[in-house]
Amino acid sequence: MTEYFVVKWLHILSSTMLFGTGIGTAFYLFFVSRTRDVHAVAVVARWVVIADWLFTATTMVVQPVSGFYLAHLMGVPLGAKWIVWSTILFVFAAACWLPVVWLQVRLRDIAAAADAAGEPLPPEYWRRFRIWTTLGFPALAAFLVIFYLMVAKPY
Repeated sequence: MTEYFVVKWLHILSSTMLFGTGIGTAFYLFFVSRTRDVHAVAVVARWVVIADWLFTATTMVVQPVSGFYLAHLMGVPLGAKWIVWSTILFVFAAACWLPVVWLQVRLRDIAAAADAAGEPLPPEYWRRFRIWTTLGFPALAAFLVIFYLMVAKPY
């Protein structure tokens, strides 16, 4: 097994974990919130925050490190247009993700407090939920373009 193969495998695996966790956690938090079942929202939001820290945070580090190292192993200059655009889009997606993490923590805490008090989700939950949802779409689009760039490698 060559160094290139191992690094490429790790890069692909981490991108799958990053994308899969992002889509999965967003899907579950979005749709459980729509049920307005406060207890279910509190439970799912707790696990969404845990999954984001375990999988998304770690792969957000592995992706650029393994990607730049792969470019080095392939002899592709970091100034290649597809690498530059992938990097810009990755930074953009990360800039969307950082407030999303904070929002998810707040959504979790708000839902847990409402559940403990036996109350419905308050307006603050829904305000933050709308921002959380809005930030997810541009990050998703950025990752889809990054996947295209990684596969097509248009120089």
